[in-house]
Amino acid sequence: MAEKASARPEKIRCDACPVMCYIAEGKLGACDRYANEGGRIIRCDPLTVLDARIEAGGEIRPFLRADWDGRIGAGDLDITAIGAGTTYPDYKPAPFIVSREVDGADFVTVVTEAIFSYCGVKVKIDTDRHLGEECALVRAGGEVVGHMTTSEYGSQMMSLGGVDHLTGGSKPEGRATCDALLRLCNREAVELSVDGGATVVVQAGQPPIVDGVPEARMRVGCGSATIGMFASQWKGLVDEVVVVDDHITGVVSEHQAGKVIGWPDTGIRIKGRRSTPGRYFQVAEPGLGWGGTNINDPLEILNPWLEKKGARPGLTMLMVSTTGEHSAYYVLDDDLVPQPAEMPQELLPSVELIAENCEPALCTVMFMGGAGGSLRSGVTRNPVHLTRSVQARRTKVTVGGGEAYVWPGGGITIMADVLGLPGNAFGSVPTPALVAPLEFTTSREEFRALGGHDASVRSVDDVLESGGEYGSSARAVGRKP
Repeated sequence: MAEKASARPEKIRCDACPVMCYIAEGKLGACDRYANEGGRIIRCDPLTVLDARIEAGGEIRPFLRADWDGRIGAGDLDITAIGAGTTYPDYKPAPFIVSREVDGADFVTVVTEAIFSYCGVKVKIDTDRHLGEECALVRAGGEVVGHMTTSEYGSQMMSLGGVDHLTGGSKPEGRATCDALLRLCNREAVELSVDGGATVVVQAGQPPIVDGVPEARMRVGCGSATIGMFASQWKGLVDEVVVVDDHITGVVSEHQAGKVIGWPDTGIRIKGRRSTPGRYFQVAEPGLGWGGTNINDPLEILNPWLEKKGARPGLTMLMVSTTGEHSAYYVLDDDLVPQPAEMPQELLPSVELIAENCEPALCTVMFMGGAGGSLRSGVTRNPVHLTRSVQARRTKVTVGGGEAYVWPGGGITIMADVLGLPGNAFGSVPTPALVAPLEFTTSREEFRALGGHDASVRSVDDVLESGGEYGSSARAVGRKP
């Protein structure tokens, strides 16, 4: 008689997020964050502790009995929410509510990995290159994940994610959005394409790569500002200077900065819309050329010169971009047409000075999210008290131990630079939603006043020694200065 087949291993249900996976022994859930180990749901990544005694970027793992020396100095050690686990479902207190003494005062830090459907990233890309029109759609893997927003001084801005892209569109759109957000927040490189515009590789803390070309410099200022900063550097060395810029092109002979140092008229005429003297808008279309315009020959922005206004044969002109990456020198011929000439050696330092004053072009990724019911209920039985305590600055919010900006107004809407967190601090769940580490720190007195889960408060020693609901693995990471 055939031997009866062995029973299939029993699966257990994980309640760490709304997906509620059934996980077999030794397997991971759909989020890759929780697993079934010996019939118990555990967190796969260790609880992360910031330790001032470790060099920034370094880490020790495991951090428990084998390596921890038992010393806790005020301000030396902070427990983050990275690896802590979640508050889901809403009725549970946060995974760790930790009491510690700082300068003689009793403080409580509540840590939880919050599930965010209402979240996204704001991306600042330091470049004059034209990435796309304002409101143009931004795509990752062909799916719409956000849009271009208003340009800032020397930077192009994107708004990516949000609940409409995560859950309001198709399943592929939601998955692509969640994947792009997760990778950006974890400091990975993500290729994004802008409808009608450029393709750009974005990575927090790294130069943007626009249409395959890495950016090196952020502009020193607009063309007008560049004239204002460096007009005195050019006086006596050249008859005219034009700083080409997509937004405000500057002309030194007309600009107030030139007038106050006695710069004579040259008879130059610039295409575009004249603003105040020496400042021109719309000299060309946006693009990847000189000063963020679509031109490769700067003479295209000039109209014929006027002899009666000072133009003459032999008049010299420097044309330069706002980053100093492009520069050219011209001399007017007998027909008052500018002809290319070799740049005089005495002008080179002024071009180099523009470049020197340009900061490195980088990408900045700011996580932004609205703290909802689940994580607030993990702190207090009356969530509005937490909201009001945060808004009144009696409770401090951090993200993975990094500084967070709390927006004024209703709710708890936060924004944090992902470079202020340890690596791989963010996770996701397939709802789809992002998982972000969140910490609330307040005095023990305030914690009790806002109805906090006081019975769940534990000491730092106990947390490091015993772990939590999802396991006891922990690591120490050097805190950024």
